[in-house]
Amino acid sequence: MAQSRVGDSSTSGAFTVSDGRRRVQKITKIFGEGLLFTIASFVALVVLFIFYFVARDAIPFFQLRGFTEFFTSTGWYPADEPGEFGALAIIYGSVMVTIGSALIAVPLGIAASICLSDVLPFSVRQYAKPVIEMLAAIPSVAYGFFALVIFAPLLQNFGGPIMMWAWWLLAGPFLILAVIVLSDILSSGEINHGKRSRKRVLLNFLFGAIAIGFLYWVGNLLSAIQIMTGTNALNVSIILSFMALPTIVSVAEDSLQAVGRELREGSYALGATRAETIVKTILPAASSGILAAVILGIMRALGETMVVWMASGNSSHIPDPWYNYLDSIRTLTATIAGDMGEADQVTGSARYHVLFAMGLLLLIFSFASNLISERIVVRQRKILSGQ
Repeated sequence: MAQSRVGDSSTSGAFTVSDGRRRVQKITKIFGEGLLFTIASFVALVVLFIFYFVARDAIPFFQLRGFTEFFTSTGWYPADEPGEFGALAIIYGSVMVTIGSALIAVPLGIAASICLSDVLPFSVRQYAKPVIEMLAAIPSVAYGFFALVIFAPLLQNFGGPIMMWAWWLLAGPFLILAVIVLSDILSSGEINHGKRSRKRVLLNFLFGAIAIGFLYWVGNLLSAIQIMTGTNALNVSIILSFMALPTIVSVAEDSLQAVGRELREGSYALGATRAETIVKTILPAASSGILAAVILGIMRALGETMVVWMASGNSSHIPDPWYNYLDSIRTLTATIAGDMGEADQVTGSARYHVLFAMGLLLLIFSFASNLISERIVVRQRKILSGQ
């Protein structure tokens, strides 16, 4: 655009701006950018200060006791003289409930996000998504109270039937969806419409019978299980999965929506069905965002304190066998919350510093997971923008 100077003013097209006004605009711009940079830097500095102060009190423990006992021993007797500070069973407990909650929350969350994005009508989605997101607004102590007072006695007295019904209710819709999608994909190669419909019906009956048999067989196995205590890893994993569900559904659904109509319409224009479009076009395009949603959900479960403190049983040992989710466990966050009150009386001792070592371990894992999820989101944006 042509520009010219007239007296102490500059002309740009139809606008004329005086030099004084330009200086004010430049100063305002610099001030605004500086203010935003200061706010952003302050947040980064807070994170660095948290890292510094946690690491400052964590390092003395490793100087006193080394790394071997902390990472390889299961003996946790911090009040003894001399104390034992083996955190292997506690780290295993954290990993165990995180994996357990992810196994429940990830399939449910992704299936729910697909339904919200590409299956349910828009009017239904407007009501369903806020209801799911309301789970994130419930205080964690309310979840813990429910897990300890209501769910744990139910699990202890009627554990087998509860797991059987939970399996039928949760796995049933998922298997029905899988049967429909699989039959649709396998019959899509048939050109003749009549043969294609008959093949789809036949496959629906075949896969449906297999799915019903699988549901019944697993349900019978679960109904025969006796649970000795309701405060166990399964209780915590189920409650944590519901706490992580809003994060996974919300982020994954936003990622699926970001794929855009042009990819969906292009797939339909090439003759693909809705199932083929979801499986072969939408999910691959949104895979990075879905993975980021899963990582954020896992971080939500790993960092939770109140529920695991109230409902995990707080037993510092590795279950026997190692995959026994019906046994009590103890986690890093619950140990920090439970022992900090007593350890505060012996400030400067190994018992005090070992809690900061656990906090540093959680911080490092959360920070690494956050970096990975950020990288994934940036990669998805580049893919969707065609860069």
